[in-house]
Amino acid sequence: MEKPLTQHINLQQPLSLKEYEAKGGYSAVRKALKMTPQEVQKMVQESNLKGRGGAGFNTGMKWSFVPMGENAPHPKYLVANADEMEPGTFKDRLLLEGHPHQLIEGMIVAAYAIQADISYVFLRWAYKKAAALIRKSIAEAYEAGYLGNDILGSGWSLQMHLHTGVGRYMCGEETALLNALEGKRATPRAKPPFPQISGLFGKPTIVNNVETFCCIPHIVNNGADWFKGLSKSEDAGTKIYGVSGKVNRPGAWELPMGVTVRELIEEHAGGMKNGYKIRGILPGGASTDFLTVDHLDVKMDFKSVAAAGSRMGTGTMIVMDDATCPVGFVHNLQHFFAQESCGWCTPCREGLPWVERILLSIEKGEGRTEDLELLQMHAQFLGPGNTFCALAPGAMEPLQSALKYFRDDFERHIHQKGCPY
Repeated sequence: MEKPLTQHINLQQPLSLKEYEAKGGYSAVRKALKMTPQEVQKMVQESNLKGRGGAGFNTGMKWSFVPMGENAPHPKYLVANADEMEPGTFKDRLLLEGHPHQLIEGMIVAAYAIQADISYVFLRWAYKKAAALIRKSIAEAYEAGYLGNDILGSGWSLQMHLHTGVGRYMCGEETALLNALEGKRATPRAKPPFPQISGLFGKPTIVNNVETFCCIPHIVNNGADWFKGLSKSEDAGTKIYGVSGKVNRPGAWELPMGVTVRELIEEHAGGMKNGYKIRGILPGGASTDFLTVDHLDVKMDFKSVAAAGSRMGTGTMIVMDDATCPVGFVHNLQHFFAQESCGWCTPCREGLPWVERILLSIEKGEGRTEDLELLQMHAQFLGPGNTFCALAPGAMEPLQSALKYFRDDFERHIHQKGCPY
């Protein structure tokens, strides 16, 4: 089984530039520079690489919306979204700390494909080790001529910078991230215009996830058909999946896209710890709907998880065991989302704290039967289309599915005047 993204991962001592080059590193840059930018875009689009940050949109198609040609506005920007703050998600940290040059090479190729002039790695503030490694790797790439002016004699130039965020979950939303890069408050922007047309400083901009960029060198080196052949589903390539919770071996693994929930938990995570059973599963981080033991044979790809009533999201699942209180579990998540709301729109700013307070009162034994109707109402009115961005709708996914699958637990809290766990 091929594992292109993680085959050279070394968390103790990541590959230096020279070591990376010895293993074929930066050959994708050399190959891409002999192609036209449109040819690189087409190859990535045909590979069916979908964004690994959660949206699952075709990456090459996203790039194709950027204006090209002599009359295109400049500078153009390319940004790696490394602001990994989704609870339960740690896949990008593995790539950032274990193989930084792979990310940089992927960004260079992607920047060439859209003819970007300036690029940024927007990094979560808490990733101190990653920051030092990325900074060192960028310097090595400049020294070797992979960044800077007239890269490898191609006539094309690219500047790359590291930017560390201030630690707000909101910065993971691409337009809020762009506002933060501009030195503004990290609030989302109205769309349209989309960043591909008017992004950073009003210029064409592409924002992609770290894992997405890391796929690019392998696609360019090996071709679109090779990448599609790595998968077990219609979604191409491999994916870094993760599992956390009371399993025997929590962690992250690169596997073919489309492995089942059961395989992830039972084979790779080693199953549940003695004395615990699966009660619920958030398949792609905290902002996804619960799945249950009835969904263990669902394939972990975008279409299959959606058909089961959730989202694959980041592909890093949180397993809730039968000894954990669903009400307390969901309250903990809503507390996080409430405090991370940027406050830009009223439903999110006012609704999420209200949800958090209702759940706290139920957990403390002060809940009322009508509280469940209030929670259901919030799940609807804070859903898609009713807020400025996806933060509140994402927060409602674990809540609405908990009310669906674990309603008896909510009712028992209310009737027994306390948490029975």
